[in-house]
Amino acid sequence: MQREEMADLTALVVVAEERNFTRAAAKLGLSQSALSQIVRRLEERLGVRLLARTTRSVAPTEAGERLVRTLSPMLHDLDQSIADLSEFRDRPAGTVRLTTVEHAAKTILCPALTRLLTDYPDITVEIIVDYGLADVVADRFDAGVRLGEQVAKDMIAVRIGPDIPMAIVGSPGYFSRHAWPEKPRHLVEHRGINLRLPTSGILNAWRLIEDGREVRVRVDGPLVFNTIDLILDATLGDLGLAYLPLDQVKTHLTSGRLVQILAGSTPPLPGYHLYYPSRRQASPAFRLVVDALRYRR
Repeated sequence: MQREEMADLTALVVVAEERNFTRAAAKLGLSQSALSQIVRRLEERLGVRLLARTTRSVAPTEAGERLVRTLSPMLHDLDQSIADLSEFRDRPAGTVRLTTVEHAAKTILCPALTRLLTDYPDITVEIIVDYGLADVVADRFDAGVRLGEQVAKDMIAVRIGPDIPMAIVGSPGYFSRHAWPEKPRHLVEHRGINLRLPTSGILNAWRLIEDGREVRVRVDGPLVFNTIDLILDATLGDLGLAYLPLDQVKTHLTSGRLVQILAGSTPPLPGYHLYYPSRRQASPAFRLVVDALRYRR
């Protein structure tokens, strides 16, 4: 294969993954017109249309999807092999991409990575907050962070945090208008402020213990968000009850702006784990990130 053909195929993969000529051109360091010409030249050479274009988007055709599905892993393995050469340098370098949830990013990832990134300035960690259960291989992440029970069995899982105490909270203003629930079953009479899980499309269930067994309660309410910061703001605004990590509401409990209920019926969630494919060839930068995040009791 000639060098020009390899470059054209690489350009096709980037466009297909970005689903956008402008972003792909910026990533490749080309003009948008030059990139369009490269794709047209490749389509003419192969005699088949590879991309379907509209004024707003671009997506692979069936033929293009088949070609990209074959090429993408090969090109990313090549990128990884080049990145792995950093172990022969004085300092490890490269970008490590992580998908995580907001709470883990705030409480575990950012604090743990502060010293690492100070000691190794050539390492970059890209953290994407997403409550969906990302496919780390298909979405080109190096690893993901989720609760231990959410990690697929074919992944390597490394515990990075303790179990997570949870709390059901409401404001004094809310409780001035609603009776205090004495048991988990009484929550159905209340208004909840909920978290939408994008992968399943359902609302996050509240895990509770009642009569010695775990139950999952759904509390309907006026607001649904995809971020716990907004859930907390709405709870402070007297709009309903919320099910949140205890460390995110502790300050407000101490100040009296929030009140915790059913504390004895709210078990902790299993701690966060870093997960990644077992077949992944770990770069020096990635190994340092894993070690920095590893939970040490």
